[in-house]
Formats: sequence, C-alpha cells, structure tokens
Amino acid sequence: MVSILMISVFVLGYAAIAFEHPLRINKAAAALITGVLCWTIYIVQSNQPDIVGEELLHHLGDIASILFFLLGAMTIVELIDSHNGFDIITQKISTTNKQRLLLVITTITFFLSSLLDNLTTAIVMTSLCAKILTDKEDRLWFAGIIVIAANAGGAWSPLGDVTTTMLWIGGQITALNIIRQLFLPSVAACIIPAFIIAHRFRGKKIAAIPASSCTPEEKKEGRTILFAGIGFLLFVPAFKTVTHLPPFMGMMLALGLMWVITTLIHKNKGQELADQFTVARALQRIDTPSILFFLGILLAVSALQSYGLLTTLAGFLSNTLKNDYLIGVALGLVSAIVDNVPLVAASQGMYDLSTYPTDHPFWEFLALTTGIGGSAVIIGTAAGVAVMGIEQIDFMWYLKKIGWLALLGFAAGIGVFLLQLQFA
Repeated sequence: MVSILMISVFVLGYAAIAFEHPLRINKAAAALITGVLCWTIYIVQSNQPDIVGEELLHHLGDIASILFFLLGAMTIVELIDSHNGFDIITQKISTTNKQRLLLVITTITFFLSSLLDNLTTAIVMTSLCAKILTDKEDRLWFAGIIVIAANAGGAWSPLGDVTTTMLWIGGQITALNIIRQLFLPSVAACIIPAFIIAHRFRGKKIAAIPASSCTPEEKKEGRTILFAGIGFLLFVPAFKTVTHLPPFMGMMLALGLMWVITTLIHKNKGQELADQFTVARALQRIDTPSILFFLGILLAVSALQSYGLLTTLAGFLSNTLKNDYLIGVALGLVSAIVDNVPLVAASQGMYDLSTYPTDHPFWEFLALTTGIGGSAVIIGTAAGVAVMGIEQIDFMWYLKKIGWLALLGFAAGIGVFLLQLQFA
C-alpha cells in the first residue's frame, strides 16, 4: 500500500512537471511538493522515524553536493557573461551557416564534456549559443542537441558523467578501457541526432555577428575572466582526481578564486559600477527556481531509493529479462525518468565484482545506457535540468521534438557497442 502511494505521488508530481504550462504551476513547486510528500509518506509509515531522518540527511548531503556544484558552475558562467567574455569566442565564429554552426557546437560540446563534465559543459555551451542565436526556436533546437552531445560525451570519460565516475571509483571499470570501449558508441549516439537536426537547418543562415562594442579595457577584462573561468572549470575534475574530494569542493574553490579576481579587477572603479560585476550580483541573476526544481526531483528519487523501490525495480528487471544487455537497455530507459545515479548505485549493490569482474562488458554497457538514456527526457539528467532552466524549455516540446532523436541515438550507441563486442 505504501509503495503504491509513493509511486502514485511520484507519477502525479511528474505529470505536473510535464504539464507545467497548461497547469500554470511552476515545475519547481511541483517537484518540491513531490519530494517532501514522498519522504513524509516514508517516515509516517516507518516504525523507526529516527533512522528515516538519518537516511534523509545522508541523501541531502549527496543532493547538496550536486546543487552547490550547479550553483558554482552557473555563477562562474554568469560572471563570464556579465564581463562579455563569450563575445571573445563569438567574434571568432565566422560562419553564418546554421547547419555548420550546429555541427561545430555539437563537436565542441561532445569533447568538452569529457574533460569537464556534462553538467558544466551544457551550461557553458547553452550560454554561448544564447549569445549567437537571436531566434528562440533556433536556441531550443541547439539546446536539445547540446543535452544529447553533453551526455554522450560524458558517458565515455571517467570524469564526464557522475555514473561513469561512480563505476570508476567503485572498481567496476578502468579509465583507459572505458574510453576505448565507449568512444565509438558515444559518437554514434551523438552524431545521428546531430545530422538529423542539422538537416533541418540546411541552407539557413544566421545574421552576421556584430562587431563588439566593448572598449579595449573591457575586452581585456572579459578575456581575463573568460580564461580564468574556463581554466577553473577545467581545474575542477583535476582537483577531484588529486584530492579525492567531491567535485563541488573544487567548484567552490574555483568560485572563491573567481570572486577574488573580479574584486581585484574592479577595485579602482566606482562602487556602483563595480557592483554590477560582483559575484553577489551574478548570484542574483542565475536561475534559482531550476536549482530548487532539481532539489525536489532528487528528494523524490532518494525517497524511492531509501524505501527500496529502485532496488526492487533493478531486481525485477534482472529476474524478468535474464539478459545482461536487456537489463542495461531497460535501466538506460528508466534513467530518463528516474535519476541515473541511484539506479547505478542499486546495480552496483546487486551485482558484485565476483559476478561481473572489473571491465566486464556489463559495466561498460551500463555506463553507456545510463549515460545517454537520460537524454530522452529533459529532466532525465542534470545537464537537461540546467539547460531547461537557462532556456526555459517546455517539457512537452522537448519530449516531442528531441526525445525521439535521443532514443534514435540511444539505439545507435547500443548497436555500435554490440558490434564492437562481435569483432573484439
């Protein structure tokens, strides 16, 4: 009865998010209510409310690390934007061909997400496209392929996606092997949707990017902030690898250093002018409702996980499908609805290294499917949630226009992976 009630609340909350525009209720409100109600049902029926409270605080630590990471990345990108740092990049883009531009953006996103991570890359590239494209519809299509490319690029790198990182840290995969085994499947998952969307823009042009109106001093400041910001974002995964601290710690360090740099740059300017470029002002401009939305979604999913519903789901799939690759496909599709982190965590708990040793194809396949499967739904990954907030993408628009393309890429990635196994 409790399971049915929790699932019902989750489904209703998900529906409220999906139909945000017809209902005229902000998705963040629906997500927060869903998350709190799921935990309320769990603790009310429990005979050990203290233990449930401890579980909530444990999950809150993991959730907070993602939210602080998101907050830091969005603030750094906003600082670059407020200093016109992206203008330095846009001025280098000479093409006015939308088709060529989309393929360039896709390629950069795919490779950058393997160095940074899919969340940070999605934020940076979506913000960059907002500077280049004036038409809202164009920006939505570009944002859709950015989500697909960021998730595909993250899947083949130990640093690119949190689930691949989890499997790497857990000893299920090794860095060089996952790169070798998943690179081509990830390319397939990205390139097929990209070419289909690019075909839509065939022969279409964008207006030539106007020359920058910034003064030489402003250009210098923008260049400093751009290189510092991108440098610090690249520094985050390196900091994690060296210190073994969670990624949000590196992001907070990066934000603190950016704060110092912006203060030093503007220290001799009038207070009113300097205040326009501070971190405090950047924090006011970032999309806070999206962060609260993400909090609500992750709270709801963590309640399902703590109650054991996700483990039950993983066990059901295993007993029903009885095939490694069918299980991987199913978990990948489920990750479009439920966050892929607890699904992979449940799989790590169900299948130990004696069943599937390090670098077994099952782990590689799981990293692929849960990494790219979430692209089918805009809120299936952190990258999608961030892009949704930046461009205010409608849930149903994404599902109709981009979802099927992501599923096509998902199928292509799986096909390439299975072909590789045949010829290995």
